[in-house]
Amino acid sequence: MFRYLRYLLLALIAIALLTMALANRDMVTVRALPADMGLFAGFTWSMQVPMFIVMFGGIVAGLLVGFFWEWARETKHRSAASNRSREVARLEREVNRLRDGKPEHQDEVLALIDTRKA
Repeated sequence: MFRYLRYLLLALIAIALLTMALANRDMVTVRALPADMGLFAGFTWSMQVPMFIVMFGGIVAGLLVGFFWEWARETKHRSAASNRSREVARLEREVNRLRDGKPEHQDEVLALIDTRKA
């Protein structure tokens, strides 16, 4: 059921984006710098593109900035999870080592008792 709702939502978004693209087919000039500043700097790059390309480019740029922002924000959480998993693995190795045999460092009294039993 949720799969069909997801497909319906994606279809509605696709129809809305297609309608927006068809409604904004006019050519616009995209400049790297404003005209006066470009003349002053000696860099007057410009390009003629359809308006929907500019709009979709803005959407994609916004998504990329948002994804990067979230990735940077969650760095501390990923680091903490990694540290916890390393600690869990270390503790599991220690538990297995303690279950398998004698501890590495025995007390002198325990060492004497073990030698008498053998």
